[in-house]
Amino acid sequence: MSHGTLQTELLDTLFSVLENDVLPKTRSGVAAGNKVFGAAILRKSDHALVIAETNNEMENPLWHGEVHCLKRFYEMPADQRPATSDLIFLSTHEPCSMCLSAITWAGFDNFYYFFSYEDSRDAFAIPHDLKIMQEVFTLKDGEYNKSNAFWDSHSMMGMIAELPKDQQAAYLARAQAISDQYDQLSTEYQDTKSDNDIPLN
Repeated sequence: MSHGTLQTELLDTLFSVLENDVLPKTRSGVAAGNKVFGAAILRKSDHALVIAETNNEMENPLWHGEVHCLKRFYEMPADQRPATSDLIFLSTHEPCSMCLSAITWAGFDNFYYFFSYEDSRDAFAIPHDLKIMQEVFTLKDGEYNKSNAFWDSHSMMGMIAELPKDQQAAYLARAQAISDQYDQLSTEYQDTKSDNDIPLN
């Protein structure tokens, strides 16, 4: 199987997981006052979903989508929980510094994300990821090392851009449809966030 075929198969799976597994949980999460961030874990071997979760900061401000997903993952019985070296980590939004560290400490050698830090700041009015990286780590524009000794990160939009032009349109349409749904959820969150006590809302 060619690299291009593997790339499109993985993209198809990542989109499907966002559409069918993460988004429904996020709708419920936002209705409860949480942010729009979510995550999922898939098997490398067959791309089967292991678990999907969403932000749960109303319970604990540390339960970002990625960390909450990892929490649920480690609550699985040990004999049913695959090794992280055999898994793919998917995040709806580029992981913040805490989530980057959590993914690293959990032993994942990869992660994929849909929205960028700039999207979180500009489209979702949540600038905290970039601000923390600048203020705490002096990393301007969130420029962490995206390929390093621990993991390689992958932008789904970047993956689409690498496809032949005749294959891009269908993925861009799916991306727009997902973005539209997240825009609606973001509006809902922004309209109600003053009612919650999340420290960085």
